[in-house]
Amino acid sequence: MVDIPSIKQLKQLVAHLQGLVFPDYYPPVAMPEDLVLPDAFAERIPEISRLIQTDVDAVLHNDPAVTDRGEVILSYPLTFAMVHYRAAHALYELGVPRIPRMLTELAHSRTGIDIHPAAQIGDHFCIDHGTGVVIGETAIIGSHVVLYQGVTLGAKNFEYDPQGRPIDIPRHPILEDYVTVYSNSSILGRVTIGHHTVIGGNVWLTEDVPANSIVLQSTPEIRIKTK
Repeated sequence: MVDIPSIKQLKQLVAHLQGLVFPDYYPPVAMPEDLVLPDAFAERIPEISRLIQTDVDAVLHNDPAVTDRGEVILSYPLTFAMVHYRAAHALYELGVPRIPRMLTELAHSRTGIDIHPAAQIGDHFCIDHGTGVVIGETAIIGSHVVLYQGVTLGAKNFEYDPQGRPIDIPRHPILEDYVTVYSNSSILGRVTIGHHTVIGGNVWLTEDVPANSIVLQSTPEIRIKTK
């Protein structure tokens, strides 16, 4: 296996996957010749494709501005980010070094959507707009979850070993099915957001939320003065 793949190889890998997942919209592209991946990765491509198709369906269901499926596939940052993430997550689970993180960082640099390849994300995942979304390594996201721009699923703090190095333990949120998080909200720590919950915009949340809840920020006082 190549220890340090080139950016060109990774982009060709993604183009190969796009041609398999969206054959009506992307031309077929061969796998990069020198990029040796586990045989089990090819076996996972049908499931990767299925999940990405559900992500496209989620955008169609949640965004009235969409005109057709092709618009989502060709122009929405979510689709580009999720092709990278879904492939990276499969490779991460197969124990492939470096490549998973490099793939998600390629998507991050283009879309502003930062998803760690180890994060677990269910089907029908929707990110609207996308810029500034951060999903940490140990986050767990259920099915039919919607995130808006600027949402952070992050860690509240870290634990350290005797040598002063941070310990890699579960430290990011769990979002159950049908959770919606509006723009610029931060959910931090190993907290659980119950299913069918709505988190309003600009919320700072560090505690569990029961299912079927609505979490809102208190409305600030707005004063308008004439010059």
